[in-house]
Amino acid sequence: MMLQVSQSSSEAARRFIAFVNASPTPFHAVHNASVRLEASGFKKIREADDWEKTLQPRGKYYFTRNQSSLVAFTIPPNWKQGAGLSIVATHVDSPNLRVRPISKREKLGYLQVGVETYGGGIWHSWLDRDLSLAGRVVVTQQDGTFQSKLIKVDQPLLRIPSLAIHLDRNVNDNLKFNQETEFVPILGLVAESLNKKSKDDKVSNATAASIQGNHHPALLSVIANELSVSPEEIHDFELHLYDTQPSVLGGVNNEFMFSPRMDNQVCSFCAVDAISTYVSSSNFNLLEGNVNCIALFNHEEIGSVSTSGAESSLIPSLLQRLSPTPALHSQSVARSFLISADMGHAIHPNFTSKHEDNHQPTMNGGIVIKTNAKQKYASDAIGSFVVKKLVERKGGQVQEYEVRNDMACGSTVGPMLSKLGLRTVDVGNAMLSMHSIRETAGSHDVQNAIDLFTSFFEGFTELDKTLTVD
Repeated sequence: MMLQVSQSSSEAARRFIAFVNASPTPFHAVHNASVRLEASGFKKIREADDWEKTLQPRGKYYFTRNQSSLVAFTIPPNWKQGAGLSIVATHVDSPNLRVRPISKREKLGYLQVGVETYGGGIWHSWLDRDLSLAGRVVVTQQDGTFQSKLIKVDQPLLRIPSLAIHLDRNVNDNLKFNQETEFVPILGLVAESLNKKSKDDKVSNATAASIQGNHHPALLSVIANELSVSPEEIHDFELHLYDTQPSVLGGVNNEFMFSPRMDNQVCSFCAVDAISTYVSSSNFNLLEGNVNCIALFNHEEIGSVSTSGAESSLIPSLLQRLSPTPALHSQSVARSFLISADMGHAIHPNFTSKHEDNHQPTMNGGIVIKTNAKQKYASDAIGSFVVKKLVERKGGQVQEYEVRNDMACGSTVGPMLSKLGLRTVDVGNAMLSMHSIRETAGSHDVQNAIDLFTSFFEGFTELDKTLTVD
């Protein structure tokens, strides 16, 4: 029987596709999340400000850190310090290639760009793709100050060409390549670059001169043109490579999404969508209890140890500022609950032996609860119970995932955040080809995740009153 995708599920999937197509980097994902939150009435606050004294009942707030992480929260009616937090935590980074601080390379007439691998990507999937650049650039303002601006070059600029089979007859038996010497993108041809070199390439300041020396003038020219600045106004940048092929719905009934970065922009989008929709509902003005919160972290793919990662002060600082005394802080932690939302592995029809026999999640089969006795995932019976009850409120389904004993288990932000004392459960949507440049996930599962998070914001406090543990 063919799966028919409902209209609401299709609409949610299309909203996600628009989001991921506009978000080639964590910087763009955080920016686009901020735009959505502000459209729903959220007010931006800054960590450096004394915002605790201005919080209002039914208030909606968010802040960002380093343009690459975001925390948003809502204040319920009759809120008091010591209240818990109901947190959905995700991450916005994905494995990719990043331009080196000194990227200028030439070889045999080719302009090349030096790159560094980030995270655990399926790197062969990056071969022969139409790649471009996105990220942030520090530029000079007219008043002499500096600003970090986002950039997304839509034009295909770069390519990592594979070696022809005629020169490697064993490639289909054993594909291996050196990631330092055989994985370098080409930008163009030296001769073409020389022909287009401007007569005005002189640079008037030392910082910009250093940038000019570290990167090809042709590359800097593209960046400058995209931002409508001169090359000498560019002082530094963080640029990521991305695949210019857009994300799309696919499959005979549009039951799939074919896209990059679904691990973990799917869960990040769903968290933003859920809290934005929730604050527009009539329930928002009535519900008592916890502060509802989403947290979009950076650097999960490399361990989360950074100022914008899950092991940073983002959540501890929020807990402390909302409940400033030791007693109130302890009460808040005890009343809190965290859903760690990150994508999971669907059963693969060509590699069924990679899943434990009784734990084989499917795409569009509902929310996946991820469990690991060694605490690679933070789920336990209590967390699993909570998720099942929340999903039941929306008429959804739950699946279970646990890794085989003869395979290593991945991890996510849940275990590290649970160390704060927060009750935690790890969930996600099932997908194929995780960490490929083109991943596959179920289009219906976007709405499934939104429903879970909405149910969490609406119903956790009342559910928690019915649950006795300690």
